[in-house]
Amino acid sequence: MDLKKTGQFLKYLRKEKGITQEQFAEIIGVSGRTVSRWETGSNMPDLDILIQIADYYGVDIREILDGERKGETMNKEMEETVLKVADYSNTERQRLARRMCILFCCGVAAFTVYMVMEYLGVADNKGIQEDVASAALGFAYGIMLVGILYTSGCLARFKAFKKRLFKRTAVR
Repeated sequence: MDLKKTGQFLKYLRKEKGITQEQFAEIIGVSGRTVSRWETGSNMPDLDILIQIADYYGVDIREILDGERKGETMNKEMEETVLKVADYSNTERQRLARRMCILFCCGVAAFTVYMVMEYLGVADNKGIQEDVASAALGFAYGIMLVGILYTSGCLARFKAFKKRLFKRTAVR
């Protein structure tokens, strides 16, 4: 699949409709910057959004992926399969979001424990209180760091880099 060709095709379809990137973004429910990334070929829409785009433009999903018109329509079985895959993708994303929410709540609770101990003045006492306060603060900081890395996409890029790195070392 050629992302640049797909992006040019998406741009062609949008211009054929006579709408701007911002207008299309509003119709689909994404940002204008996201549409720009699709059209330049630097990013691809998720499967569920791809289905929306195909429906909106009245084209086959395969046409979008191939970056050109085919003239044949998508059969219902293929559409149902793609919808099932999109539902699975959304379910996985929701599961991950729930996990992140639970971790975030644990981080807030740990930070609250630290703040209460600091307010009461027991966080600076030598011994177990200082250890508990330090652990709570460290845990809260770690959760915050994981949240930032996750939402910025750094964890996905790190995972992809690690996968490429291990493939190179396995080949040698």
